[in-house]
Amino acid sequence: MKKIPFNRPAIVGNEMKYISRALSTAVAHVSGDGVYTRRCEKKLKSELGCRRAFLTTSCTDALEMAALLLNLKPGDEVIVPSFTFVSTANAFALRGARPVFADIRPDTLNIDEEGIERLITKRTKAVVPVHYAGVGCEMDRICQIARKTGIAVVEDNAHGLFAEYRGRKLGTIGDFGTLSFHETKNFICGEGGALLVNNPSFLKRAEIVRDKGTDRARFLRGEVDKYTWVDFGSSFLPSDILAAFLCAQLEKKRMIQGRRKAIWERYMAGLEGWASSAGARLPAVPPHCSQSWHMFYMLMRTPGERRDLIAHLRKRNIHAIFHYVPLHSSKMGKAFGGRKGSCPVAEHASVRLLRLPFYLGISEHEQDRVVAEIRKFRM
Repeated sequence: MKKIPFNRPAIVGNEMKYISRALSTAVAHVSGDGVYTRRCEKKLKSELGCRRAFLTTSCTDALEMAALLLNLKPGDEVIVPSFTFVSTANAFALRGARPVFADIRPDTLNIDEEGIERLITKRTKAVVPVHYAGVGCEMDRICQIARKTGIAVVEDNAHGLFAEYRGRKLGTIGDFGTLSFHETKNFICGEGGALLVNNPSFLKRAEIVRDKGTDRARFLRGEVDKYTWVDFGSSFLPSDILAAFLCAQLEKKRMIQGRRKAIWERYMAGLEGWASSAGARLPAVPPHCSQSWHMFYMLMRTPGERRDLIAHLRKRNIHAIFHYVPLHSSKMGKAFGGRKGSCPVAEHASVRLLRLPFYLGISEHEQDRVVAEIRKFRM
């Protein structure tokens, strides 16, 4: 049987053409902030409606930029969901802040907005809602809490580019939004990301922080006669070669999102009946959320059932995987005060969740094979 991988990156249009142009002597600019970098940033700003989009080398870098802009220091605290990738916590821990782990909702697996307020102390500087699977967190409530307590909101939107919460694009609701263009995401360039700045008070400094702490951008605009080191910063800019690849992907937004929607809906239609009889749960998307069609997962009844189903599919050359280990239960999480039982929903979901193969080039025949093998599974 032909292998069905969990993910397979796809070339969808002008990727190679644009990379060739980026390398040509006519353009002669393959480092950061070239033609394709600016084109991607302009497109993101236009499509999303944010104040400014800054392309970065990863979503991790975008989060680290946000941490720098928030002036975090040792002793500060940042609230993050336990059920997320390590970068969500690492970016703030690197600045000396302590990640405070919040539990998740049992339906969407997003941060439990009603548990945030009790975690806030006088040291809390920010909350980081992660839009799991590209389904929006309850941002109205989260922003209400943030305004009341004077903390910042940093949306980790690695999964949810172009998804919406109550008609607003994810990543544009908080003070900052972060995006990922890793090869497993909807729009890719191998490794890449972006920081969306929505709060205008951070705009000028964001430009400096991203450019190694210099005022080079002002120099290039002719506003100063030379540039120098003026603030903290780092080398967050991606090569224009990566931006060229990403630019071609973003141009195919309608095709990519339409295809992923069809894949998601085919899984849902094929597995709804089976899940109901087997006691498994499929993804939940609230009616006020428009998702990004990023992934398709199932929550099995027990850890043993998940283990056995993964093994069953592997024997048939189908690669299905689990997802996050809750951060509060990890070695580093425990060092920051995480303890077993503090985020019970995250713990329960983590050992039962299984992700199905989901990529642009998966065929209907391959999907049907995945569905058929799941239906054959006996628990």
